Amino acid sequence: MQLADALTPTLPEVAYPALTVVEPKADKSHMLGYAMEKTACVETLAQRTFKTGDSVIVDFGDHYTGFLTFLLGWKGVSCDSPARLRLTFGEVVTDVAESLYPYNGWISAAWLPEEIINVDFLPAPVRIARRHAFRYVKIEVIATSSNFSVTFDNLQVQAVSSAGEDRQRPERYDSALWRDIDKASIRTLHECMQTVFEDGPKRDRRLWLGDLRLQALANYVSFNNTDLVRRCLYLFAGLQRDDGYVTACVYEKPAPRIGEVVLLDYAALFGCVLLDYFRATQDKATAVELWPIAKKQIELLLQHVNQEGLFIIPEKDYVFIDWNSGEDQDAAIQGIDKQTAMQGVLIYSCQRLIELGKAILPTENMDAVAEKMKKMTVAAREVFYDPALQLFISGKNRQISWASQIWMALANVLPQKERAISLQKVMITSEAIRPLTPYLYHHMVDALVQGGLTTEAKKLVENYWGGMTKAGADTFWEAFDPDNPQASPYGSKQINSYCHAWSCTPSYFIRNQFRK
Repeated sequence: MQLADALTPTLPEVAYPALTVVEPKADKSHMLGYAMEKTACVETLAQRTFKTGDSVIVDFGDHYTGFLTFLLGWKGVSCDSPARLRLTFGEVVTDVAESLYPYNGWISAAWLPEEIINVDFLPAPVRIARRHAFRYVKIEVIATSSNFSVTFDNLQVQAVSSAGEDRQRPERYDSALWRDIDKASIRTLHECMQTVFEDGPKRDRRLWLGDLRLQALANYVSFNNTDLVRRCLYLFAGLQRDDGYVTACVYEKPAPRIGEVVLLDYAALFGCVLLDYFRATQDKATAVELWPIAKKQIELLLQHVNQEGLFIIPEKDYVFIDWNSGEDQDAAIQGIDKQTAMQGVLIYSCQRLIELGKAILPTENMDAVAEKMKKMTVAAREVFYDPALQLFISGKNRQISWASQIWMALANVLPQKERAISLQKVMITSEAIRPLTPYLYHHMVDALVQGGLTTEAKKLVENYWGGMTKAGADTFWEAFDPDNPQASPYGSKQINSYCHAWSCTPSYFIRNQFRK
């Protein structure tokens, strides 16, 4: 933990002004149902006055993570009462075009991006103490006295990020769409890079292992802030559960503490994060230091592989794989049968652990892991693969999902030709359970690339992340269903994060995989 603390970055504040005054207009042709129209330059705002019941929306022109500041003034007979304001912070147009209430999501309403403030004496500089993530700010005057109105001037965001400079931007792109996708990917990563790699600067604002893995891949081909990756690896390593598992997330503040949930697929992938870090940095000392934790995750998971070579998910912990759109938490974690996908995750993670061991500790005996991995691979082919369908099935209901094909492909359970067939076939199988989040879509793109289907991988990025881009996304979203853009895994779109770490990886493919 001391090593993690020593690697804590400083976060310089950089001021960016609000640019325009805007107003949302209902427009069914837009994916989110609104078009944001400019109504005035922000410079005109200081000449306007606002009384009880008035409101205004300002646009900062891009997504920022930071602290809102402005000068609150007054005009009238006498400033004889406090001014009470409601501030709503919007990452996308619906955040400020529609009310946050009634709220029916199953995540705490305390995450909703609003502030109610009282300012007693005017004029006064105002700084919102809580950090927010936003492009738009809606300011509503809840109350003043009848003797005065308020004015707003010098609206700024004091923006923070530990990312640094993107030094690996391509000189050219295949199209304007590819340029825009790369730009939004990098902006997403930039905003999530704080004192850790946060999953989302709006919500949950903490370090998740699955997100870290994808963020680190994009970071290596952009900002290359390897100290931040190392800090996050040490945080997970220093905050293991009593049985040795790393938890799915860790809390950073007010002091680092362990997360309450183990996600078995995330734990399996810890060694993959460490291998990617070693490949990017050649920092053998750190890799060797953290090797026991990576190996321990696999050893713990292999205890749940039965005599037939099948991983049996224990009741105590969870497997994530992907969210499902649902009205409550139970519904959100249902949908995908995870048996086959988790078998693939564990085989894949064993392969990566063996690869890491050979690179940093060539004398380490990995025979037991290799033997179990081979047994699991044979079992996966015999139990989960249906040769007639040319697809993997999962569970007693023989469910077909993208997730099963993805992780079986990444685990190389079948030869490349058969892997490619299963991936292509599932994408045109109407009853197949599709991904909801960019997290699983990332792995589909990766599986397509590894399967020699780069053209199909590019098309998927264009259609999926490009769909968000065409919807006006400055940053990429936590969850996106092209057929239902306002879907939420949390029962309410108001709580969705529209700048989310696990959606930043198109840059990894654009700058790395697609160029090979």
